[in-house]
Parts: sequence; structure tokens; C-alpha cells
Amino acid sequence: MSPFSLPKINPITHVLRDKIQQKIDTKTKPIGSLGTLETIALQIAEIQNTTSPTLKNPKLILFAGDHGITEEPVSLYPKDVTWQMVFNFLNGGACANVFAKHNGMEVEVVDVGVDHDWDDSTKNLLIKKIRKGTSNFLKTQAMSKEESHQCIQNGFNLILENKYKESNVFLFGEMGIGNTSSASMILSHLTGIPLSKLVGKGTGLNPEGKLSKLQILERAFQRTGKLNDPIEILSEFGGFEIGMMVGAMLGVASEQKLFLVDGFITTAAYLLAYHLDQNVKDYAIFSHVSDEEGHIIVLNHYQINPLLKLNLRLGEGSGALAAYPLVELSIKFLNEMASFADAGVSEADKKV
Repeated sequence: MSPFSLPKINPITHVLRDKIQQKIDTKTKPIGSLGTLETIALQIAEIQNTTSPTLKNPKLILFAGDHGITEEPVSLYPKDVTWQMVFNFLNGGACANVFAKHNGMEVEVVDVGVDHDWDDSTKNLLIKKIRKGTSNFLKTQAMSKEESHQCIQNGFNLILENKYKESNVFLFGEMGIGNTSSASMILSHLTGIPLSKLVGKGTGLNPEGKLSKLQILERAFQRTGKLNDPIEILSEFGGFEIGMMVGAMLGVASEQKLFLVDGFITTAAYLLAYHLDQNVKDYAIFSHVSDEEGHIIVLNHYQINPLLKLNLRLGEGSGALAAYPLVELSIKFLNEMASFADAGVSEADKKV
């Protein structure tokens, strides 16, 4: 199947909206008093087309890949940190592992383009390597269009594998030194927002380092000029891990399941997916606004309201993992909270 023939995503239906909303409104609380939790409950119930939705076998998938732009001084850390952090994930030592364990999940890691050869003893790592890192997009396109297609197709196919059939909620994260640079380029092209408003400190650059990073990315922008096609943007400036995440998001939405968007980099992947098929938005929950300063600007541009603001900028799905308990609470109140009739509590006087 070619990426250009990926199934169209069906928008969520609103057949049961009135019944779901009635169930929400007749719980023992003032109408609307649970705020965003009510919005989430309605969204998930509509996705599953039921008044009693469930969250089954939640999966956290981290996509990892290296970036050729790290040949330039855009990050405090060397690119070797990518494979070293993958090893840390596999050994249970990262923040993602701690947060995932709290949520009853395992960390599943996919090598999409890490510049490292794993030995035969490496376990629990899915190898989907396109090649060992993208090219330096300051000088040439990061990947070919064929590689972009392959990333998206691999991500889409991954979600259709049997091991995910019983899961109906997915959390996505990433690992790739240099990928805030890639995300900044993608988001600037998709939104028209200038790089000067999107480029942040990434792994912790000081003001001088941030300015140098901005100047490098502005030169890369001049190499192509403004682009509009999402595949072309991914090819010129993307990362393999971002591309595979695009396909995974499209795959989840095509299966009419839920996914949580993490931070700045996963937002770039989401918006590439959105510009390929806008119906993907029906299946997404935005977990948090990150401390990468361009993130709030992009979210505001699309009128997206995330669940949390915790000043996170770690990546690796940490924000999605932090927000997941709120998603669980939205389902629990809908399914377990008593109604006025059940509890024998008087309802509000609708005339007042």
C-alpha cells in the first residue's frame, strides 16, 4: 500500500452525542462543573460510539532517530545521547519508564534511524531503521520523498499489528538529539510563523547558543524557501522518528482509537498528519503545553487547548504520561459517578 493510498480517516459520529451529554449532565454535580474532564469524556465516548467508554491496554510508543543537523551547533548534547537514551529506556532508567510504570504501561521503543548498531542481546527494541540518521538539512534535504513515504507507511502499519489490536489508547513520544530544530522547521513551514518565534533553547541552550541555532535554521529555510506540501516539508527538514509518528497517528485515527499528543516535537508530527488528513483531530488529546517557547504559539494558532502546563520540555512522552491519569478520571466519573436519580439527590431548578 502506498502512503498516497492510506485509508481516509472517518470523522467521529455524533449519533449518541445527546445521550452521552445527558449522562454527563445528570451526574450529581452542577452542569459543566467538571470542565475539561467532561469534554474529554464526551470525545472518548463519541470515538467509541458508546455511553460507557473504556480505556483498554494503553500503549506508550517512543520513536527514536538521529538528525544530521547535529553536525551544526544546535544542541548542547552530542548525537550519541540518542542511542544512549534508547539504551536507558530499555533498561528502565528514564523518566518515561518511571511515569509509564505509574500508569501501568511499558515503554515500547522503535529505532527508526538511530546511528548505532545494536548487539544480539538487545531486547524489547523494535528495529524499523530507515538509515542511520537523516542528512544535514542545512546543506541538503533530510530524507528523500521515498524515505518519507516509508516512514509514514511503517508507522501506519505498526498500529495495525496484532499486538495492538486490543489497545484503544496510545501515547506517543520521541528521542532524537536535534529534533527541536527539525520540529521548528516543520512548524514554521506549516503555520507561516517565523522561526524567530518558534526556536527555543531545546536541551538548554543559553541566549548565545539559541541565537546561533536560530541563524543556522534561518539559513536552512533560505535553502528551500517557503514550502506547503507536508510530504515535502517532512522530506526537507523532518526526522525519521517524526515521520513514523505521523504514520502511527494516522493509523490510530484510521482504527477510530484515541491518542495523546506530547510536546513540541510530537505536535510537529501531529500537524503533519493533520495536514494530510484533517479528520485525525477527532482522535487526538493534547496533553500539555511545553516550556519550548514556540509550542504555545503553535497551539494558539490552531486554537488547541492542552490539559496541562507544567513547564516540561523533556520529550519522551513525559507530558502525555503526566496527563494520562486525567483521561482516566474523565472515564471514571462518566461510568462510576452516581446520577441524581441513582443517589436520590434533587436536581437543580431549571427555571432559576
